[in-house]
Amino acid sequence: MNAKRTVFFVSDQTGVTAETMGHSLLTQFEGLEFRAVTLPFVSSLDKAREVVRKIDAAALSEAVRPIVFSTLVQDELRDIVMRANGLFLDFFAAFVGPLERELDTRSTHRAGRAHGMADLAAYATRIDATNFSLAHDDGAGADYTRADVVLIGVSRSGKTPTCLYMALQYGVFAANYPLTDEDLEGGELPARLTPARTKLYGLTIRPERLRQIRNERRPASRYASAQQVQYEVRAAEALFQRFAIPHIDTTECSIEEIASRIINDTGIERRLRP
Repeated sequence: MNAKRTVFFVSDQTGVTAETMGHSLLTQFEGLEFRAVTLPFVSSLDKAREVVRKIDAAALSEAVRPIVFSTLVQDELRDIVMRANGLFLDFFAAFVGPLERELDTRSTHRAGRAHGMADLAAYATRIDATNFSLAHDDGAGADYTRADVVLIGVSRSGKTPTCLYMALQYGVFAANYPLTDEDLEGGELPARLTPARTKLYGLTIRPERLRQIRNERRPASRYASAQQVQYEVRAAEALFQRFAIPHIDTTECSIEEIASRIINDTGIERRLRP
């Protein structure tokens, strides 16, 4: 069996949905190598035919048919792409058809319904939450009154990307605060965090992984030394335990998993649905 396959993500819009769902499925097949090709904005018959040419060319050059993940909504475009020499997996056909039958209602089959700015209120919430997270990143900002959650942890434990993901995907107002040597030596919550005590959520990470991450940023520094990272992780976890702060080990978790766990553990309301 050929261990390398070309995978096409075909969409009438950005291709984000096809990529997200397709990659989630492909992660279940370890040991295989995939070459990803995204073909967005396939909105005409000519563009659909060009997609077919690219898929057929890949099948011919690699001597194995590509895998095609599609979120094409329009039937005429889908019918063309389905003729290509590839394994055609149609997300909309897989789910829209059964929903139409169950709801006894014909779907709009309109391109772009999953994206865009049709819901301006949701868009405004997303931008507002993102601006809040940026303004309260890495200890910046002085007031956590509006925050839904305040992530705390040592440097490079995943606080910033998690905050931004929750803001963009769910409209969550997330701030983060880095625990410094000074904070950890005292064994007490920093004064700035005390008013937000009930909003705190900790991120921890295995020392060996933290050292690897820091060494890529500042090689051969005290910041990345084994002794320093072990001390910081141990002291941060002791702080979490002392003040009963819920926390998660981010070592082997994706940003999506971390965000989902935080929202589930805290009961934060998702203002948006991805």
